Amino acid sequence: MTQRTRNMLDFFKDRSFRKYRAPLPLDITDKCIGKDYDEIELICLTEVLNNEKPVIYKNDIFGFNTVFPKAPVNKNFPYKAFKPSNITINYDFVISQGFDALLNIITLKKSSADAKQLRFYLNLEKQLKLILDFCEEYRIEAERLNDRELASALSKIPHMGASTLYEACLFQKIIIFALRSTDHCHLTLGRFDQYMYKYYRHDIEKGMSRDELLEIIELYFISLNLDTDTYYGVQQGDNGQSLVLGGFDIDGNYMFNELSAICLDASIELEIIDPKINLRVGRKTPIELYEYGTKLTKKGLGFPQYCNDDIVVPGLIKLGIDPEDAVNYTVAACWEYIVPNCSMDIPNIQTFNFPLVINNAIHAHLENSDSFDELMDYVDKYIYENSDFLMSQCLGKENFGRRQPLAPSPLISLFIDGCLENGRDISELCVKYKNLGCHGAGISNAADALAAVKKVIYDEKSVSKKELLYALDNNFEGYTKLRNKLLCCPKCGNDDDYADNIMLHIMNTFSASLNGKPTGSGGVWRAGTGSAMEYILSAKKCPATADGRLAEAPYASSFSPAITTKLNGPLSVIKSFTKPDLTKTINGGPLTLEIHDNVFRNAEGDKKVSQLVKMFVELGGHQLQLNAINKERLIDAQKHPENYPNLIVRVWGWSGYFCELEKPYQDHIISRTDFKF
Repeated sequence: MTQRTRNMLDFFKDRSFRKYRAPLPLDITDKCIGKDYDEIELICLTEVLNNEKPVIYKNDIFGFNTVFPKAPVNKNFPYKAFKPSNITINYDFVISQGFDALLNIITLKKSSADAKQLRFYLNLEKQLKLILDFCEEYRIEAERLNDRELASALSKIPHMGASTLYEACLFQKIIIFALRSTDHCHLTLGRFDQYMYKYYRHDIEKGMSRDELLEIIELYFISLNLDTDTYYGVQQGDNGQSLVLGGFDIDGNYMFNELSAICLDASIELEIIDPKINLRVGRKTPIELYEYGTKLTKKGLGFPQYCNDDIVVPGLIKLGIDPEDAVNYTVAACWEYIVPNCSMDIPNIQTFNFPLVINNAIHAHLENSDSFDELMDYVDKYIYENSDFLMSQCLGKENFGRRQPLAPSPLISLFIDGCLENGRDISELCVKYKNLGCHGAGISNAADALAAVKKVIYDEKSVSKKELLYALDNNFEGYTKLRNKLLCCPKCGNDDDYADNIMLHIMNTFSASLNGKPTGSGGVWRAGTGSAMEYILSAKKCPATADGRLAEAPYASSFSPAITTKLNGPLSVIKSFTKPDLTKTINGGPLTLEIHDNVFRNAEGDKKVSQLVKMFVELGGHQLQLNAINKERLIDAQKHPENYPNLIVRVWGWSGYFCELEKPYQDHIISRTDFKF
């Protein structure tokens, strides 16, 4: 790490720069009354850039930092429309072209455009010119501060396309700033090492050293963190800045390159929450890469997240994704698998509340089911009915699965293949893929509940049906002995087919009830194993369940064992959670394992973790998160947050600062099993 990088990192971790921001976000509500959605976007950008000022910190070679504490406020907008988000846009197209070339295309297109196309082009033209004017203000300020590196780059970009890695990263930072200024959120960075690689090669061929390019990437990563507290998210840190490295091409060649390695090295050295690193791997991935990834895991950032191409690519193809697009997959803000540049999927539009649905089936049909198989027939029926209900809420091309219409967004449309050429806004659903995804919350809790019913009601006959139902209805009050009996029944995560086969059954039913069903908007439905924040929120809607879980108690995080399960070890967990055919639940949702940070105290521990990841991939797992934690430290951080401002944890599909999280999420992380193998 160079001294300039170290100084910039210390500046970021100090957080003192936040106090210089404006006290309140910019309120544009009055200016947007009675305006159409595309006009609102233009108003939003205009007002932000008129009120922003160039902010260039010492040692910051990128700038474009906001002075406002939050995105612009438009109190009417959330009730009328929703904006494209959680997608990966075509950065490469714009970064390589430059705004002047794009404006020339717009000028040519306007001459033959119809009224609707002309409106689109004029709006986009105005927005690009606004951004160019603001960049000129930045260039002048950089010159005033004698920041020759930034001033020189801004004399070329974004008018022209980038040539160097620094110019390309700066161009991307400008894009991010502009899109955030129009209140677009959760726009991921995609396959950064692939579309930025040509700029890396240019610089290497011009004589730049690897250390010089590492410094650029490290300074860029720091710059991506400066304003993340202003981004929208369920919790602080949930900002969507995911980045994907590696992966295989359509011929089976592994795409991990020198820039991929630099990105890993930058994350290892910086130890900050953004960008969240995802590693695409497969059976042919060498053990050395897992060892490389483990160096990052041991830093306690909660990433890299591993994505298995051997499962993901075939799963996407099964759902109608063209093979050349499937091998180019990236991830959304958390883990959902999406195609970059040409899709408008909403992969998190619905959540299937497994424990609640199964609990309802048990309450309604346990007493009249003479066998466990008969009860499972009712369970299947309830799964199908609930899937039908969730899908029915999202029918209709006019709203693409939402109760509100999709808002026109000329600026986002610029980065989606085909929109600029055809003068069509992304809101017209002119994209290649427009699928909807459904998370599956509490899968293991639901399977555990059914396993307990099978054990105590049908196999042992040690508990009466009425007694179990009464205990559930009363949240186990007065039934401590029965609850303990249920807690000791077979559970998912111990490589026990008794529970695991039930999990397979309900997952197969779930995927069959959703996958490939038409959305009504030209896309299909996709089943997934993620839960996002629903391991807290959906759990609050669910009464006591037959696995021994109390009413409103949290579920497992995504596709993981229940937090009350006594586990034999990480290998048993992996064996349990790689038994299903996960190509059927390819909307995404990782197995999450917490590993005590003492495991990483020597090279032997590091090697065991890397081998564990390799085994997970070879056994057919689709997605894996590893969280290196120390419970004692987390508990102390709850009591003394002032001592741990930079303590990072994996929350669900993203990592954040532990002391900035709400207590239920802190408690959940602390309660998870931390393996000490």
